[in-house]
Amino acid sequence: MNESKTEVLIIGAGLTGLSTGFWLKKAGIDFRIIEKENRTGGVINTVSEDGFVFETGPNTGVLSSTELVQLCIDLGDSCTLDKALPGANKRYIMKNGRWRPLPSGLFSAIGTPLFSWKDKFRILGEPFRKPGNDPDETVAGLVRRRLGNTFLDYAVNPFISGVYAGDPERLVTRFALPKLYNLEQNYGSFIKGSIAKAKQQKTELEKKATKEVFSAKGGLGNLIKALTEKIGEERILTGASGTEIQKTDKGYLAIIKKNSGDIIKLNASKIVITTGAYSLQSLLPFVNHNDISKIQNLEYAKVVQVSIGYKKWDGMKLDAFGGLVPEKEKRKILGILFPSAIFKDRAPESGALLSVFLGGMRDPGLIEKSDTEITAIVLDEVKKTLFNEKRPDLLRISRYMHAIPQYEKGSGERFESIRKTESEYPGLILAGNIRDGIGMSDRVKQAKSIADLLSDKR
Repeated sequence: MNESKTEVLIIGAGLTGLSTGFWLKKAGIDFRIIEKENRTGGVINTVSEDGFVFETGPNTGVLSSTELVQLCIDLGDSCTLDKALPGANKRYIMKNGRWRPLPSGLFSAIGTPLFSWKDKFRILGEPFRKPGNDPDETVAGLVRRRLGNTFLDYAVNPFISGVYAGDPERLVTRFALPKLYNLEQNYGSFIKGSIAKAKQQKTELEKKATKEVFSAKGGLGNLIKALTEKIGEERILTGASGTEIQKTDKGYLAIIKKNSGDIIKLNASKIVITTGAYSLQSLLPFVNHNDISKIQNLEYAKVVQVSIGYKKWDGMKLDAFGGLVPEKEKRKILGILFPSAIFKDRAPESGALLSVFLGGMRDPGLIEKSDTEITAIVLDEVKKTLFNEKRPDLLRISRYMHAIPQYEKGSGERFESIRKTESEYPGLILAGNIRDGIGMSDRVKQAKSIADLLSDKR
């Protein structure tokens, strides 16, 4: 049995864990990362097959934090950003069975059939409406109150399905969309807040956080590869099928069981957990059961992603980021992304690559369907919505039982339990997407703050 020690132990080699390790290495802090899978990256994974380059996890990120910008700068030539093609600025929303472009400006907003005339006129009064006073107001409640039902049905509902695979009637705005919540609370309205934010002076780094959609050249897997190489594989232990943390007088002891059956003991003065809420009880048996239960009381959207490739595309012109399907449309999919229209070299010339999403909070039981059933659903939807009847040259199904955590009403209690647990066990940090947001920028931003905290505490 091997036994060693390190200053910081990171559990989980997804984007949060790897980014934390990257920043710790730059700060000169000794650390180790352990990962239960045989590879790094967590849900981020790029596959190259038969002329197609597709993602089996997140397809894109948004360049919305200075920390993510800085990470990309620091990675240098080892990872080149792949920004979305100009046409990818267009987004489609389905209404009455037809794809309609989401408005991108004043004139398109006036002419769009997505929203009622009543709500179009109603938006003129948005700056003059009083801010809400319910801290647990849902996203749906906020949008109805400030913008109207058609904006909820044909803009926000599909947006929430695309980002959270969630239900706007259940997501709490201050937890799920804090920037939107703060616009109203701090400035009185979305419109006034957006104008005020646009006028604020920005640093050079903030100017580079353009909110553009991005990937990495060759796929997001190359971002993971670059982080892994910069950290050094000698600092990362994969294939750790079972891990339990014990509290000691000097910090923490991790008892790690490898897939090979070997047992490794690793002592650390500080430990960062980046795994899902569902794993915390087995990882941290010494923590108060009631506190862990409040953290683990977190619902996850169950999502099915189907990657479909065509060497010759005969359907509708794919000239957008993709299309989202509002709940009111009563279809069996949440939306379809067009990766080959977003980035170069994702499909053979004259071909197409699609990424279809199903399930989520809208239809959680769909994940239990067989591959044959899911294939039939997806091909029928592609035929009816994109007018392509050809059989695909590639079709790969990925299932995620814990795809996206839902920041609902119980989130406040969860965050408080996290703070309480960390205060009771100095050196223990509970991280990952159980708090601080679900996007790639959120993950990197959190990782940087954790690394800074650990550096300051030395």
